[in-house]
Amino acid sequence: MSDQNKKSSGFTHEKVETSNFWLIVLTLLVVAVGGLAEIVPLFYQKSTTEAVQGVKPYTAVQLVGRDIYQREGCYNCHSQMIRPFYAETLRYGHYSVAGEFVYDHPFQWGSKRTGPDLHRVGGKYSDEWHRIHLNNPRDVVPESNMPAYAWLEKTPADHGSIAAHMTALRRVGVPYTDDEIKASTDEVKGKTEMEAVIAYLQVLGTALK
Repeated sequence: MSDQNKKSSGFTHEKVETSNFWLIVLTLLVVAVGGLAEIVPLFYQKSTTEAVQGVKPYTAVQLVGRDIYQREGCYNCHSQMIRPFYAETLRYGHYSVAGEFVYDHPFQWGSKRTGPDLHRVGGKYSDEWHRIHLNNPRDVVPESNMPAYAWLEKTPADHGSIAAHMTALRRVGVPYTDDEIKASTDEVKGKTEMEAVIAYLQVLGTALK
């Protein structure tokens, strides 16, 4: 065999399998190409980019409540993604669809669920139930291991940054109007963090039944 043929046959299947470097590089390349092939089309499908009928952007108070929900790490135990399985839909309601979350940045989908799913909790309980639950979960759910969030009732909601937050969300496609942004500070002023969180919880999953 000539030297040229030896060189051309140097990069073989055996070499790839016995070389950590090439195995890692080529595996990452395959995963990247496959991932792009699955993900990129989703950016152009109406089912994932357009809001389902009834979905509206969060109000200023609901948006502040969502920020507190994220700050306190509620998503670590409470998923907001009902899977399309019978046991899931029987317990929680209609499975989650992407069009319900087009105004969520970031969305709260996830696979971990220590506590109940919260996607369709909106309207399921009264504001007073949520207030009691947040103050001391065991007053309404004796077996709960959720910590209490009593300080939320005494902490004023942050109204100083909500207008800037809504303006930033408008830049990424959330259709807030100038009037909504202008009125947001007064809408949040005087609210407690607990009131904001409850407002957020009460709207979850109410657009699609």
